[in-house]
Amino acid sequence: MEKIEDVLKKDSFNKEDIIRLLSLDQDESKMLYLRSKEIKEKYVGNKVYLRGLIEFSNICAKDCLYCGIRKSNDTYDRYNLQNEDILEAVKFAKEAKYGSVVLQSGELESPAFTERVETLVQQISDAFDPKLGITLSCGEQSEETYRRWKNAGADRYLLRIETSNEELYYRIHPRDPKHSFQNRLAALERLKKLGYQTGTGIMVGLPTQTIEDIADDILFMQKYDMDMCGIGPYIESENTPLAQDFENPMSLDDRFHLALKTISIIRIMMKDVNIAASTALQSIDKVGREKAINVAANIFMPNITPTENRKEYLLYDNKPCIDESASECQSCVIGRIALTGNEVAYDELGTSKHYERRMAKK
Repeated sequence: MEKIEDVLKKDSFNKEDIIRLLSLDQDESKMLYLRSKEIKEKYVGNKVYLRGLIEFSNICAKDCLYCGIRKSNDTYDRYNLQNEDILEAVKFAKEAKYGSVVLQSGELESPAFTERVETLVQQISDAFDPKLGITLSCGEQSEETYRRWKNAGADRYLLRIETSNEELYYRIHPRDPKHSFQNRLAALERLKKLGYQTGTGIMVGLPTQTIEDIADDILFMQKYDMDMCGIGPYIESENTPLAQDFENPMSLDDRFHLALKTISIIRIMMKDVNIAASTALQSIDKVGREKAINVAANIFMPNITPTENRKEYLLYDNKPCIDESASECQSCVIGRIALTGNEVAYDELGTSKHYERRMAKK
């Protein structure tokens, strides 16, 4: 069997290599983290790009079995921010020198929702010069809807697959027309076709998920040539079927370290992609996002959703920063990034270098 040091010298990994690296204990993982940090500094540098996150609606037509804002969960008050409130949050992001914003919501497909997001994106595009980067995370849509949103000014899109294993997908989603694994994959293809910077992501530590599944997920993201990746540990949401019906044998601490190993492997294999330091990491470890930045991540997403709405957008339990104002989050983020020795990239779009390289080939 190859030494870990020799495996880590490779430019890319096969499935067996990935499984071995995912199986490293915490002490052995230090070698993996050192290698991914080297790759990160070589290909994307030590800048951390800021994306102001606006969770503008928790209304969702889907019923994913793991998600706190699933349609059937009646423990939350549903909200839909007015465009004026969203634009005020975007104004804060601009003044705070965040280079871009992320507009995230529950998944809806309707002419009214399409038009609402189109109008919102157009208003943001028209209001600020130089322009902010606009990332959308609004679920599966038709090609025409994606096209309209892009023409209005959105340039990035995040659509998490959660798992590339179709069988596991249907263990964590209802098996009905609204929840289709193949439709999810087709939506990713539409986004790439239209020229979006395209991102996806997975949860690690799901009930019944295996190390082999995660290895396949990493290879999936490489094969699909993703520009952005978001990896988070699965954290239960108490009012969901997945939390109630499955006792997860993996501890939160183990899920945290598995997520760190996953993003490190992605950094080594995909080199110049943007990788987010997910909020869920901080839910388990108070300095979880800093640890992610230290080893692989280069994107930090401060929450700028109005404070009064944050408690109604809990995808999982113990979500951090729900009582802080946008300005308090700003101060916290700057301090957190400073602790890592990385540089805050003020007023920079943070366009994925992988995306730039991918588009140059066309």
